[in-house]
Amino acid sequence: MDSEALRKFSALHPRPAGLTLHYGTAGFRSAAQQLDHVVFRMGLLAALRSKAVTATIGIMVTASHNPEEDNGVKLVDPLGEMLHPSWEEYATQLANAEEQELQKVITEICQKAAVNLHKDASVFIGRDTRPSSKKLSQSVIDGIQVLGGQYHDYGLVTTPQLHYMVCCQNTQGQYGKATLEGYYEKLSKAFMELIKQSQCSGEFQRHLKIDCANGVGALKLSEMKPYFPQEVLIHIYNDGTKEKLNHLCGADFVKVHQKPPGGLDMKPNERCCSFDGDADRIVYYYKDTAGHFHLIDGDKIAILISIFLKELLAKVKQNFKMAVVQTAYANGNSTRYLQETLKVPVHCVKTGVKHLHHKAQEFDVGVYFEANGHGTVLFSKAAETKIRQLVKEEKDNEKREAAKMLENMIDLINQTVGDAVSDMLVIEAILALKGLSVQQWDALYTDLPNRLLKVQVADRRVIDTTDAERRALTPPGLQEKIDALVKKYKLSRAFVRPSGTEDVVRIYAEADTQENADALAHEVSLAVFHLAGGKGAPPQP
Repeated sequence: MDSEALRKFSALHPRPAGLTLHYGTAGFRSAAQQLDHVVFRMGLLAALRSKAVTATIGIMVTASHNPEEDNGVKLVDPLGEMLHPSWEEYATQLANAEEQELQKVITEICQKAAVNLHKDASVFIGRDTRPSSKKLSQSVIDGIQVLGGQYHDYGLVTTPQLHYMVCCQNTQGQYGKATLEGYYEKLSKAFMELIKQSQCSGEFQRHLKIDCANGVGALKLSEMKPYFPQEVLIHIYNDGTKEKLNHLCGADFVKVHQKPPGGLDMKPNERCCSFDGDADRIVYYYKDTAGHFHLIDGDKIAILISIFLKELLAKVKQNFKMAVVQTAYANGNSTRYLQETLKVPVHCVKTGVKHLHHKAQEFDVGVYFEANGHGTVLFSKAAETKIRQLVKEEKDNEKREAAKMLENMIDLINQTVGDAVSDMLVIEAILALKGLSVQQWDALYTDLPNRLLKVQVADRRVIDTTDAERRALTPPGLQEKIDALVKKYKLSRAFVRPSGTEDVVRIYAEADTQENADALAHEVSLAVFHLAGGKGAPPQP
């Protein structure tokens, strides 16, 4: 390691005094002006990780659905998955090290993780459209170069596109070509093959209005437009030319506020969807003829995909194990529909994409979506191999056709991470193949009314949970109080969990009516305030 170069470059990216940041599920996120030293050091870490695993690592500069003034950085592991948890610790140590300690911390990481500094390093870099992203990705490059690493800067890409490139590179092209063209070609080819099999293809036109959150999704969808068949007419709104990123628009805004984004005029019964700022989440919605807004979130997306896959799996007659993975935030009626109507096993895990992804890997076909619209489908190596084999060798027509559809689904889905563009094409293909309108999709089941609240506390660590965050272990008496409150209402449940990033406790409640869900959420928030050290004035109804 060139200590002189490290000292010189580190001085160009100084750490502000007293600032401590933690690497969480979303990597680091903060106000953009606080991040220069962090992204430089993550350039160092990406090079170390690459040397440790002898593979290309990705690094993405984005703060996803956060306001435009914020930014963030996260690393992508060799198969397009999230950074290994043991390295999240190293990321936090490195980001918070004092300037003069930097070399010592790097040496310690090398010892703990058996990193050979003489090995080559290769890093792929991507960034979103924030004004601060270009300069920050230059700081990443400084970090990679200090440790003698090679890099390829993809410039402006969606987060899922960078995950895809990294996976392509490390599977020697088996997953696809590590270029944007390769991504567009693979997805559009699979999509066209799928809708070719729909009964009414050719004579119908499918209009879809897309709110791109004034983010990078708009640029990439525009690039992809020429690859789409003429039956698919996508109309891009909030394309970043006029307004600020994520301001009053995007998937997070629509989900949280339960209303349409600004900048998109909706006519009754038109199919619309929103991406988030870095295009790794998607939600659908429409307005009915009475003007009521209907949100179709990640739970309903998971169910649409599950119905379709379950039918195809039944036709190929293989003994594939399929399951849906949810978090405690999934609407109770979605869980009921999956278990009772579809007869598909459901597993509940802790909040956070890495927990869902990990659990979904246990099945031949694992569908996971968070209610916020982030999700994908994972196929086991064995299932994928068998499906591709059936396409080539199966004599029975119906079986072979079903296998062909499954094969196209495997190619259309970005299995590395939730991908708004890929998920949108999957949904559009299924609606076309099943001849479903957005209203019929929405009518599969009705969500139980629910309410999300948060309570500020002095220290979020006083709350400890179990059973995939559905029950509170501490503080004493809190869970008993919640149980008693839940008994007062029909079809109700409630849970509390500490935020991963700030001193607040998040509360979720659902019940038979909106009034009851609101009342339950409020009563639980008062219990949290009194038993878990609430700050400021008690919550008001």
